[in-house]
Amino acid sequence: MARTTLAFLVLLLVNMPIDPLLAQNQSKPIPPAQQSSRTPPHAKLSDVASPDAILAATYDVISGPAGLERDWDRMRSLFYPGARLIRTEAKKEGGLHAAILTPDDFVERAGNYFKKNGFYEREIARRTERWGSLMQAFSTYESRHDPKDPVPFARGINSFQLFFDGTRWWVMTIYWADESTQSPLPPEFLAPSH
Repeated sequence: MARTTLAFLVLLLVNMPIDPLLAQNQSKPIPPAQQSSRTPPHAKLSDVASPDAILAATYDVISGPAGLERDWDRMRSLFYPGARLIRTEAKKEGGLHAAILTPDDFVERAGNYFKKNGFYEREIARRTERWGSLMQAFSTYESRHDPKDPVPFARGINSFQLFFDGTRWWVMTIYWADESTQSPLPPEFLAPSH
């Protein structure tokens, strides 16, 4: 009996997953990331030739007066298939929430907002790190309803993850948060150096 119990325990331990997360993943498969069903439109070479160019194009394409239809195909052309836009926002009950959007989700939400509101966003500072084809850019922004507004209605950081495929740059993710009284922008993220 003791030998049978010992043999059973050995078999159990040998076949037991080491990582509890792996065990969860085996019992509940994680669905693959939902990819955009459409191929991105062809991009202008001037928009995707460098990190500076793709960041400038991203800010340019979303900026404009109320009622002006943005060039959404231009925006979509900047994003790699399956790319995401992630906004960090405060929850009513406290804490934070991350809203995850596809480029098409963003077009729908922002398009409705831009019908009634002017929106101009510009980069005021940037900190970057690059390794090979990967680049991370912390792009500090200011948002105004009119470019002549003396004070922005929002500031924050757009965290861009960029990918160079050997031919052009792509936006993989834009993950952003607005500045708040609880999280003011520190001086190092306001310095204009790249």
